[in-house]
Amino acid sequence: MIFSKYLFFILSFIAIYAALKVLISKKPMHSVLYLTLAFFAIGGHYILLNAQFLAVVHIIVYAGAIMVLFIYTVMLLNLNIQGEFPKSRLAKIASALAGGLLLMTLIAIFRSYDLKMVADPSLNQIGLVKNLGKVLFEEYYLPFELSSILFLAAMVGAVMLGKKDIY
Repeated sequence: MIFSKYLFFILSFIAIYAALKVLISKKPMHSVLYLTLAFFAIGGHYILLNAQFLAVVHIIVYAGAIMVLFIYTVMLLNLNIQGEFPKSRLAKIASALAGGLLLMTLIAIFRSYDLKMVADPSLNQIGLVKNLGKVLFEEYYLPFELSSILFLAAMVGAVMLGKKDIY
């Protein structure tokens, strides 16, 4: 119980640090790598919430597939060219003001929020595959089937658009 509390704070620190480094890094490739680290830290939070399936899917989809696309885009665009564009004084003041307003909003939200730890997170079985499948195929059966038909129509449309005319 105490170990999970400290692990939560460690993962939170890693996620926040990596997210800040994504914004601060000068090189785009470093930003992509820090974003991957942030995704892994968030996956660790899912494991702490006893949502193992969601953690695995999050790591496979985001830290795997999406990050490969980001790396490919960075390499394709060759964004490593050094070039700093000057920003006007008005843009700097506006961004500082917007950041300050966001900080004040977050402080106001978290002041009214009551932080309580769950007595035993292992008792929460919502994130397990068995329970997720049960909810998906009982309560959300119709939207699940409609989305599969939509995906099938999208695949057929993509094939038809990509097909060369033989005629």
